[in-house]
Amino acid sequence: MAGMEGGGTLSEVYQSARKLLLRARDGVERLERFESSVSGTDSPELSFAVKKDISQIHSLCADMDRLWRSIPAKSQRDLWKRKVEQVAEEADSLKDSLDKYSMRNQRRMLEAKERAELLGRANGESAHVLRIFDEEAQAMQSVRNSSRMLQESFETGTAILSKYAEQRDRLKRAQRKALDVLNTVGLSNSVLRLIERRNRVDTWIKYVGMVLTIVIVYFFWKWTR
Repeated sequence: MAGMEGGGTLSEVYQSARKLLLRARDGVERLERFESSVSGTDSPELSFAVKKDISQIHSLCADMDRLWRSIPAKSQRDLWKRKVEQVAEEADSLKDSLDKYSMRNQRRMLEAKERAELLGRANGESAHVLRIFDEEAQAMQSVRNSSRMLQESFETGTAILSKYAEQRDRLKRAQRKALDVLNTVGLSNSVLRLIERRNRVDTWIKYVGMVLTIVIVYFFWKWTR
């Protein structure tokens, strides 16, 4: 009867341990599903609850180990020994899974912290790089402004020289026209002098002709008498 009473008490503890195992296994599976999700969310409350259930299972296993040893019948004792060992092994397996999950979660948190620090440093370096780029852009803009001013000055100087060249060409053309006019005037003077000389020659020829005519008429008149 004592063995049966002990077995009955052991059965109740065993049923409680099995219920805790089912709940702990479901909790571990939920944590792993959270981990494999896109967001990779964590549930500290669920992790704590699973850890508490596993700890309670280990406590129940210690109670069951004490109880099965008090069973008189060897066959019953061996049977309960295997059952208790199976519960303990499952609890150890769940504890190992929970520990691995906790380690992975801590590693993810550490990596997230490192990424945040790197991102912060990268943002600081990016701001520094952007500031350098801004200074270089301002310097390049200043160079472009200076280049534009030099270009405008060069174009202005070129335009002035072009005006001077045009004026020089006009002066040369005016000079050539003046020379042509002077040459024309000089030629006209030569022609006038030639005409005057011809007029004088014609006058002399006319007078000589008149004189010769008078002389011829006189001699003819004398000869006819």
